[in-house]
Amino acid sequence: MKRHHIPLGKVIGIPIGLDYTWFLIFALLTWSLAVNYFPREFKNWSTAAYWLTGAATSIMLFISVLLHELGHSVVAIRYKISVRRITLFIFGGLAEIDGEPPKASAEFWIAIAGPIVSFLLAGIFYLLKSIFESSTALTAVLEYLAFINLALAVFNLIPGFPLDGGRVLRSIVWAFTKNFKRATTISATVGRFFAFFFIFLGVIYMFSGQVGSGIWIAFIGWFLESAASSQIQQQALHETLRGHTVEEAMTRDFAIVPHDSTLQEVVDNMFLGIGRRTLLVKKDEKIVGLITLHEVKNIPRNKWPDTLVSEVMVPDLQTEKVDLNFPMWEALNKMSKDGVNQLPVTENGEITGIVNRGSILSFLGELQESGR
Repeated sequence: MKRHHIPLGKVIGIPIGLDYTWFLIFALLTWSLAVNYFPREFKNWSTAAYWLTGAATSIMLFISVLLHELGHSVVAIRYKISVRRITLFIFGGLAEIDGEPPKASAEFWIAIAGPIVSFLLAGIFYLLKSIFESSTALTAVLEYLAFINLALAVFNLIPGFPLDGGRVLRSIVWAFTKNFKRATTISATVGRFFAFFFIFLGVIYMFSGQVGSGIWIAFIGWFLESAASSQIQQQALHETLRGHTVEEAMTRDFAIVPHDSTLQEVVDNMFLGIGRRTLLVKKDEKIVGLITLHEVKNIPRNKWPDTLVSEVMVPDLQTEKVDLNFPMWEALNKMSKDGVNQLPVTENGEITGIVNRGSILSFLGELQESGR
């Protein structure tokens, strides 16, 4: 799978990464602080001082965002929910938490942990500002960080999904109704309301002459609307697939190729000739791996005739598999999280089929046609 982020290491065992969009927002924020905010608030600095202070403040802001996401992650881990990684990107940060919370109280504390961290940071930076008042540059940075962490906490508490406040709202509705689906639908709908409000507000700003601010506010609204709509669609898909297993969508028509086949042979005879996208690799009557078009494309075309399948396949031990009775919804989630398009399906330890995104889509089409 193509990597869309730069790994920075781990904090308390959680991988931290930078999405490429982070560099755009870092540059824009640094420019805005160096050209607008600091020259307006603090006079007679040198140009270099404005830019260095702007860059330092931007870095500290994203450290604050990272701590905000770590707040969510630490509480999630306490509830035995794993955290795949934290990614910093154009809209701040995202903690990728595996699965939904087991109960409403867990949802509440996981969601509220981030804003609590931001409120604490705002207080800490404000106290430090009063301590270091003799240093103008440091005071400038601390003052801005106190304000922006407070704004981050308040903004995230807007009661609309996918913001933290939306998850808090979902936990409260979930606790009262005992219905996770209804709680999700309500919080996502409230999220769409606030999204449209931001879009409308952005348009008002643009017509009033504040084009840059208006575009940014409208863009945030568009992002929130997309995320809220996606959550509603995801919930509908979850309900549709509830009770269905991968056995219903898998195909038993899969191909097995010898481990000593060349890439050219499998491309000509299997991928191009038949149109399959996944092949199992056999050696000495045993399945030893799996190969897809993705692995083939990573090898230069002129090397296909001399490269064996066994050299580029995904080994069997590294291949995620699911049982016949594995829930279809969870299989779809597993493919999304692992960045794969297919999963081998086993019965009594033997591979009996392949389930992929395409076969699940076909199954959904059959459900729709049959009126189920």
